[in-house]
Amino acid sequence: IELAERINALVPGNGPNKTAFFTTGAEAVENAIKIARAFTRRPAVIAFGGGFHGRTMLGMALTGKVVPYKVGFGPFPGEVFHVPFPSAQEGVTTHDALKALKHLFKSQVEPAQVAAIIVEPVQGEGGFNVAPPEFIQALRALCDSHGMLLIADEIQCGFGRTGRMFAMEHYGVAADLTTIAKGLAGGMPLSGVCGRADVMDAAGPGGLGGTYAGNPVSVAAALAVLEVIEQEQLLQRAAVLGKELLARLLRLAEDTPQMSEVRGLGAMVAVEFRDPATGLPDADLARAVHRLAADMGLIVLTCGVSNNAIRFLFPLTIGDALFDEGVGIFCAAVKKAIAA
Repeated sequence: IELAERINALVPGNGPNKTAFFTTGAEAVENAIKIARAFTRRPAVIAFGGGFHGRTMLGMALTGKVVPYKVGFGPFPGEVFHVPFPSAQEGVTTHDALKALKHLFKSQVEPAQVAAIIVEPVQGEGGFNVAPPEFIQALRALCDSHGMLLIADEIQCGFGRTGRMFAMEHYGVAADLTTIAKGLAGGMPLSGVCGRADVMDAAGPGGLGGTYAGNPVSVAAALAVLEVIEQEQLLQRAAVLGKELLARLLRLAEDTPQMSEVRGLGAMVAVEFRDPATGLPDADLARAVHRLAADMGLIVLTCGVSNNAIRFLFPLTIGDALFDEGVGIFCAAVKKAIAA
C-alpha cells in the first residue's frame, strides 16, 4: 500500500490514481491492455513501429520489431495495428505518423473499436527514438476525441532515465495508464500499472493478478529505490550525465560521418551508424563497435529496427571516474572499428 501510494503521487496526471503490481514488464503491458479493454469495451489496440512491449504473445504482437522478437513465434493475437513512429533517420515526421493514423482509421479499423494507443515516449529496443512533444500531444488529443485511452509504456524510460521520474513529464500531457518495471525495484522482479482510478477499477474481481505479483521483498526494494533517487538526487544526476555524454559523442561525430545521429533525452542516449555514402543502416559497424568495446572492458547494447544503433544504459549511481572511463573506451572502440 505504501509503494502504491508513492507511485500514485509520482505518475503524471491529475488523479486520483490507483496502482496494481505484477512481476515483469510484459505482464504490466498485458494487464494495461486488459484494463483498457475492460474500461472501453473495445477490442483494438494501436502500437508503433520500433516499439517494444515484451516477449509474451500479446507483447510480441504489440512490438514493432521483427528480428529477433517475432521470428518463428507467430501467429500473434489479432486486433493489434501498427503505424510508423516519428524518426528523422527514417524520414518519418510527426505529420507522417499522424497521417498514417488517419489512414489506419479509414482502411483498417474505425476509432470506435480502438481501446487504446500504447506508446513509449522514448523507444527502448527501437533505438532510443525520442517522441517529439507535438506527437505525444496530438496522440492525447486524438484519444480524447475518440474515447480511446493513452497508455505510456515507461518500462525502460521511467524512474529517472530521462532526467525526470517519468518521461511523460517532458510532454505537458498525461497518459491514462502507465506501465512500469525495470528501474522500479533496482533489479528485483517487480512491475506495475498505474492510472486513473476509474479506469483501473474497470476489471472485475479476480480479473487481474499473478502468483508473484507485488512480491513483498521486491516492494521493499522499490521503496528503497525511491529513497535513493531522492536522497542522491539521481534525476539531476541523470540530466548532468546525459548532457556530458551527448557533448562527448557529438564531438566524436564531428570527425566520424559513420555516426549519423546522436540522440537522447536525459541519460537515455544512443548513437546510430549509417553508411555515409548510401545513408543505409550499418549494422555491421554497430556490431564491430559492440565487440571491440567488450574486448576493451565495456559492455554496450545494440538496438534499433535495423540493429544499427548502440544505446547507453549506465547506472544513474555511476561515479565520475567510471563514467569517464566507459565513454573513453566507447570512443576508442568506434575509432578502431572504423579504421579496421
